[in-house]
Amino acid sequence: MRFTSYNIQYGIGLDGRFDPERIAACLRNADIIALQEVTRNFHRNGNVDLVRTFEELLPGYFSVFHAPCDLDAGSSIENGRAINRRFQFGNMILSRWPILCARLIMLPRTRTVSPMNLQRGATEALIATPTGPLRVYSVHLDHVSPTERISQIEFLKERLINYPLEGGAISGAADFGFAEPPHPEEFVVMGDFNMEPESPEYNAMTGTADAFYGRSLRVGNPVDALAHLGRLTPQSYSWIHPDDPQRRMHLDYCFLSAGLITRLKDAWTDYEATGSDHLPVGFELD
Repeated sequence: MRFTSYNIQYGIGLDGRFDPERIAACLRNADIIALQEVTRNFHRNGNVDLVRTFEELLPGYFSVFHAPCDLDAGSSIENGRAINRRFQFGNMILSRWPILCARLIMLPRTRTVSPMNLQRGATEALIATPTGPLRVYSVHLDHVSPTERISQIEFLKERLINYPLEGGAISGAADFGFAEPPHPEEFVVMGDFNMEPESPEYNAMTGTADAFYGRSLRVGNPVDALAHLGRLTPQSYSWIHPDDPQRRMHLDYCFLSAGLITRLKDAWTDYEATGSDHLPVGFELD
């Protein structure tokens, strides 16, 4: 079972071209996909509905999209009708298997004067995989404040660990005539965390490494797939500055619950991709 996460920068690559087809081309080997910076009605990419675009480019996948940031983008009364035009900026999950339920988790934020700060979120999908139900999250954290990223991570981790108690999108579903969804403990969290390895935010997510034992597997600490397999190095990167290609940072991650680690077979970064200023990161479970 292959997983891929990709911050697609609303479809615009390092060369400045809007080309969602080349993004979709490097996703088709994945079974479950997490996308960030998916937009609707954004003037920078010609107001394209990228949710519909990727649903059409990847027709064999079920999908869910949530936009924590939703703004008016020129709504008006036309011929006596109210026409809604909304700018939406959010996270999408695509899966070869049905999505049993989904929800948007709004992450903490604080108001800025400058630079821009927008509402961040995590899209949660409970997926009926061949090996059993699995929770998958597509996440995008704040891009300017380590303090805010830490608060977002702490809030997100509470949702990850407390899911069996909180119940996800619904519980007692029989009252609405639906089957009760499962409440699995295991999860996968993928996305653009806007943090570097071993930063305070990274340690808040994974736990601080012991000088002798390294990072122990603990229920409360998600595990970085790339790092666990020894493939996160000082040379690793997943973001390239569009105006200065030599300026590179590792900002994108795939985290697993500790109970999934025995199934982790492989993890990678796709250094050949050019569809965004970020690179796809992924892993494989048996």
